Amino acid sequence: MTTHLERELREQPAALERLLERQRGGAERIAALLRRPDVDYVLIASRGSSANAARYAQYVLGRAHRVPVSFATPSLYTIYGQPPRLAGALVVGISQSGRSPDVTEVLEEARRQGRPTVAITNDVASPLAAAADEVLALEAGEEVAVAATKTYLNSLGAVALLFAVATGDKAALAELERVPSQLALQLERSWDDVRRLDLLDDLQGGTVVARGINYATAFEIALKIRELSGLLFEAYSAADLMHGPVAAISAGWPVLAVAPRGPAFAAMGTALDALSQRGARLVVVSDDDGALRRAHVSLPLWTRVPEWLSPLVAVVPGQLAALRLAQLRGIDLDAPLGLSKVTLTR
Repeated sequence: MTTHLERELREQPAALERLLERQRGGAERIAALLRRPDVDYVLIASRGSSANAARYAQYVLGRAHRVPVSFATPSLYTIYGQPPRLAGALVVGISQSGRSPDVTEVLEEARRQGRPTVAITNDVASPLAAAADEVLALEAGEEVAVAATKTYLNSLGAVALLFAVATGDKAALAELERVPSQLALQLERSWDDVRRLDLLDDLQGGTVVARGINYATAFEIALKIRELSGLLFEAYSAADLMHGPVAAISAGWPVLAVAPRGPAFAAMGTALDALSQRGARLVVVSDDDGALRRAHVSLPLWTRVPEWLSPLVAVVPGQLAALRLAQLRGIDLDAPLGLSKVTLTR
């Protein structure tokens, strides 16, 4: 029987296409806020998978008008009752459910301080949406599985759409509009590819590493593996890994490396060299034949996507790897390890 998770994974290309068709106007309204002369930076409040989408936004929106993009500290607003001054901020809340109280509180405080607010959410009737001046609906449809897949993918798509519209970059928009078909091809191929992970039948944990714009992808893949399989996987930037944590990687330790071609690829090549020298078992997600040949388990990217959009495609082998590792451990994909769909943090 097909699980909710498997069905929702397969729905991702259609969900992304729906977002791009329906939310151009919403992105244009939010782009106008981003261009306001009193906006000096973007502040994002988020949790879980949405926080990984926010990591992507740091890179992509940081390129839009070259404004800094930073993360809110929700506990200052809720637990400590000492919210910072938000002068100059455009405050964005990213929450798939829109029901995270601490993320909502950040937007409510921003409105009290007279700052523009934006909600990126799948529920336009949620408390987060009510706290926002503008809402960018994810258009993902109902998501039942505990592990977020199509809502995460569409959160990335919403950020990419906002970038393309805000910058008026028609070429970028055309590249984005091609992603749903590229995503469909990746899903079709990766479903078979991840069976190669059966070779790693003694897994106790692992590391996920990436660099640059796929920093978000590393964190999302590690999160998916942890919540679906219970295996302890940690994510690192390749640069951070080399500043000490690499000492914990010994011979035979699994490392999943996300290394699509682009500006960050050379840095990932250096990291792969160091990891190979330490005897790590490499699982490589890449569109580069040389990088794939270095892997113990190769998970190819089957379509060439511009690097700024590669997180929308590169996450797919990771999602399906997490699903496969959970299957190998006999875990219920729709009720993994006592987790619930919505986590309410204050």
